[in-house]
Amino acid sequence: MQTILVLLVAFVAGIEGILDEFEFHQPIVACTLIGLVTNHLAEGLLLGGSLQLIALGWANIGAAVAPDVCLASVISSILMIHGLESAIEARYVIAFSIALAIPLSLVGLSLTKVCRNLAIQLVHKMDETKKVSYYQWIGICMQGIRVLIPTVVLLLIPSSVICSILEMIPVSIYKGLLIGSGVVCVVGFAIVANVLGSKFTYPFFMIGFGLACMTSLSLLSLCFIGGGLVWLYMLLNAKEKSNKTSDDPLGDILNDYE
Repeated sequence: MQTILVLLVAFVAGIEGILDEFEFHQPIVACTLIGLVTNHLAEGLLLGGSLQLIALGWANIGAAVAPDVCLASVISSILMIHGLESAIEARYVIAFSIALAIPLSLVGLSLTKVCRNLAIQLVHKMDETKKVSYYQWIGICMQGIRVLIPTVVLLLIPSSVICSILEMIPVSIYKGLLIGSGVVCVVGFAIVANVLGSKFTYPFFMIGFGLACMTSLSLLSLCFIGGGLVWLYMLLNAKEKSNKTSDDPLGDILNDYE
């Protein structure tokens, strides 16, 4: 039953990778779902959260397609589940899965390029036969199969083989991957902070980092504080816009990001 659920998550995540409707392809969702169906919810959530921080800085810009987070999330989650059955500490297994997710995202990018090239032929078939919905479903399912096939191949490999390979890696390598995985997550968040950063948002970043160091605060209290700061920013922003009398609104927008 677990295998069927994992395959279902992989297929739906692959479809969502192109539909981008319900965000099942996001690492925080895909990894958590696989961890849930395999009774490793906490580990899946940790892996998904780490990969989500990395993927925050990834975006499709025009014809430039970002690395595929869908295949990376699914395959790295399954490898983590196998690795947790070995004698290696869970934190090292998660760090190894994070490190492996980056090259897997590039493999997924190559596979989705193949699917997109095939989709061009489907568009020509739509024009010829006028069966739009039929070929649309073929194109959508093709993206799901793109993730489903590597998942099936990985599930066919015995867990003992994967565990033996992981146990052959020296502990010093795992310690390096543990440090590197934390650095990569920070870089992903830094890209977002660099894009969103302005003279109006940097004070809120500073307040947020300061509050994050206070371990005595609960998650609920942080949510209320964050909501209050957002509300305060909206009020200040609305007041500033009402006081502006410039005849160049585009210039005012650009000045906000100086």
